[in-house]
Amino acid sequence: MTHTTTPTRHRLATTTAAAAATGALMLLGAGMASAHVTVSPNKTAEGTYAHATFSVPNESDSAKTDKLTVQLPEKTPFTSVSVQPVEGWTVKVNQGKLTQPVEVHGTTVTEAATSITWTADRAHQIGPDEFQTFTVSLGTLPAAGTEVVLPATQHYTDGSVVKWDDPATTDGQEAEHPAPAFTTTAAAADDAHGGSAASSAPADEAGAAPSTSDDGVGVAGLWIGVVGLLVGAFALVRTFGTRKN
Repeated sequence: MTHTTTPTRHRLATTTAAAAATGALMLLGAGMASAHVTVSPNKTAEGTYAHATFSVPNESDSAKTDKLTVQLPEKTPFTSVSVQPVEGWTVKVNQGKLTQPVEVHGTTVTEAATSITWTADRAHQIGPDEFQTFTVSLGTLPAAGTEVVLPATQHYTDGSVVKWDDPATTDGQEAEHPAPAFTTTAAAADDAHGGSAASSAPADEAGAAPSTSDDGVGVAGLWIGVVGLLVGAFALVRTFGTRKN
């Protein structure tokens, strides 16, 4: 005997299927949102030194990323820049004269680090669906409320170049190639001794605190997608069970 699905059960199946599709779309959106060159500092308090970690995904389906250059600010120059070695990558901190002298903590600075360049050997280039992280120590951070913009240029083995240097938008929409950036915050009471509440997170073996900004979005999207898929599967089981009866 053929059993006709009632309107209520049909609506249930439609709703759960829609939920599954929504979860999958949100999961896809979370992945797309994180596919940018980004920077995550372990500290943002003014006057401190920060370990800033750049996350560099490869967005090409056929070429590999073999070079990355990050520009450092000249209006608020860093008087100390050091890099964490990355296996298979050579790194150079480029020094240069500033366009205009800048006073930093009572000292007039005319030269400073202006950019950092990482270059991969053939075996360690970033392939499709891969990413690499690069950590640098920067200091001291400028006054609270300063947006530290660190434009990046990503080079591919096919000769293409992607410039991550778009400024932040004011309409709430994300720029196509946003520049890595973060904003400094006010110093805590213990910052005078080089510590702060922001640095209380446990550091990894290289000394940089783990970043959770992109990972948190990715994990949230993953769970939303999983829940949506489970609900969709439940709806299919209910539908087949109903037709069998």
